Amino acid sequence: MAKDYTDFETKKTIHFNITREAHSKVRISCFKHRLSMQEVYEELSQRIAAESPEMVSLIEDLAQKKRDRIIEKLSETDAESLYNIIEKENPLGTGQ
Repeated sequence: MAKDYTDFETKKTIHFNITREAHSKVRISCFKHRLSMQEVYEELSQRIAAESPEMVSLIEDLAQKKRDRIIEKLSETDAESLYNIIEKENPLGTGQ
């Protein structure tokens, strides 16, 4: 009973969504190496916590990709807005 209580205090559960394809490939890789997905994600978490250079680099790459996606999305929205403003305010237009 004491061990169950200790595990409850020291462990956290995580829930996140990944693509079906990614899940399948990770699961197959784990199976081939006789590992559970939990063991793999625990190791990844420990390496991130220890600031392993490979994990720091991975996180920095992910952050850059996220920033790039946000900038691209904003750029598309801004371009569309600018075209709409120009169309409305065009001094050379027909003057709607």
